[in-house]
Amino acid sequence: MYIVSLSYTRPMEEVDAVLDAHMAWLDKYFAAGVFITAGRKEPRTGGVIIARNIDRERLNTILLEDAFQAVAEYEVTEINITRAADEFKGLIGS
Repeated sequence: MYIVSLSYTRPMEEVDAVLDAHMAWLDKYFAAGVFITAGRKEPRTGGVIIARNIDRERLNTILLEDAFQAVAEYEVTEINITRAADEFKGLIGS
């Protein structure tokens, strides 16, 4: 599983200009079963995506499709979930 942390590198006007395309990209990969959750950072300095354990090269290719590539930098951390609250037990080993 991966945690993808996005940090905006451009002014919010530029971020907002590509927000609809970013949301469509998120929808595409939620529908494909790649993304588990996503949301904005507070304060609004970027966002976080949690993605399933897929091939890292595939994830890199998916991230390159995001319209936010023009306005953000990405940090990807691979994690191995070994413990979880009962309602999240399905994530163990993901």
